[in-house]
Amino acid sequence: MVRLFSALSIALALLLAGSLSWAPRGARAAELQTVEIATAGGTRSFSVELANTRKAVDRGLMYRRSLPDGQGMLFDFGAEKRIEMWMENTFIPLDMIFIGADGRIRRIAENTKPLSRRLISSGGPIRAVLEINAGTVRKLGIAPGDLVSHPMFATKPK
Repeated sequence: MVRLFSALSIALALLLAGSLSWAPRGARAAELQTVEIATAGGTRSFSVELANTRKAVDRGLMYRRSLPDGQGMLFDFGAEKRIEMWMENTFIPLDMIFIGADGRIRRIAENTKPLSRRLISSGGPIRAVLEINAGTVRKLGIAPGDLVSHPMFATKPK
């Protein structure tokens, strides 16, 4: 009986240890990087996850139930090209900021509809997309033409 109890205790301990370290795929926090946007009202900073692999770009912010204020995801497409995004499996309404290789904001799609399969076009060639909580663009006065600073962009302040 003592042996059985010991074996069960060890098995239970291993099971608990495994469940405590387990997290759903994609739920682990990625290393955050800083993105700054120079607007007419001042510089706005965001802590962002970088999506720069096919898998990360395809998943984006899908399946998440919240996004802290001041955070977002920066999608790097590697080179300028026309892209289309959608909100399928995305529960959070977002503002999408389409950015050229020079760091200039080319287009903004505000308050995108969660769980929608409607395509949201970049409207022309872009290098990246910054996704942040819906309403942030309007609240902070972010506009097309504003300059985004991050190491991926060839930005030169004027």
